[in-house]
Amino acid sequence: MNIVLLEPEIPQNTGNIGRTCCATGTKLHLIEPMGFRINEKSLKRAGMDYWEDLDVTIYDSYEDFLEKNPNIKMWYATTKAPNRYSDVKLGQDDYIMFGKESAGIPEEILAENKERCIRIPMNPEIRSLNLANSVAVVLYEGLRQNNFAGMQMEGELHRLQWK
Repeated sequence: MNIVLLEPEIPQNTGNIGRTCCATGTKLHLIEPMGFRINEKSLKRAGMDYWEDLDVTIYDSYEDFLEKNPNIKMWYATTKAPNRYSDVKLGQDDYIMFGKESAGIPEEILAENKERCIRIPMNPEIRSLNLANSVAVVLYEGLRQNNFAGMQMEGELHRLQWK
């Protein structure tokens, strides 16, 4: 799967999302302008020591992203969407876009893609979830729908044995 962050602003969120992408074998796409430099300590701290293992591509603009990724199946995560993320079929090669923390995905993009806009249900008094949490919720639903293909499904105890 592919996670796309359109103009992310908070390095800690992007670092956490990068770590989630490493843990799930997901490619991360970052679209400029970003509210931080990619080499910031806070970004790498949030991503822990996984940042070097991250499959990440940075694009100059949304247009640059579209040009370099033609004919993709994109989902747009937004609080304005009519569809719930759990009601659509997320494919293994799909792209899921999330907008910047302060404003989300521009309405010009959303209006052109209504059928592909998805939302996470939440209380109406709340504006939105944290970006890193939103990515994890939607990404793991997509992975679940695809039977967690290629992921480790069992773990071992370090000192003891399972009974």
